Amino acid sequence: MDRRRLIAAVRKSLQVERFGEPAEVSIVLTDDERIRELNRDYRATDRATDVLAFSQLEGQAVRPEDETVALGDVVVSAETAKRQAAEGAHSLADELDLLVVHGVLHLLGYDDETEAGAGEMRQHEKKILDELRHGRAT
Repeated sequence: MDRRRLIAAVRKSLQVERFGEPAEVSIVLTDDERIRELNRDYRATDRATDVLAFSQLEGQAVRPEDETVALGDVVVSAETAKRQAAEGAHSLADELDLLVVHGVLHLLGYDDETEAGAGEMRQHEKKILDELRHGRAT
């Protein structure tokens, strides 16, 4: 798992979504057991999942203009990512790109709890991933 590639996915997400402020995003790679605990404790869903996002901005007061925005944490289950990559017949790196982009979109306020929201997120994911891959091809 290439750290630089994960950082590039975060940066491209923020760029495409026009988040113009200096930002900090934490990426945590974990296993199914730990992500299940987090999912249970914070979302009341007692099962493993592929990615969780924990925003630091919810309910935040105004901050000084020159301060870096701590957007939050993207937690990815590497075990689930590996399974999903195999099921989708693509690389683990590509799956991690998708999950990190998905998590960043959640930090930016996108929600996939409804069919309409999920569709909107997929459109944004596709645009970001296309631009990310295009940048790697050059």
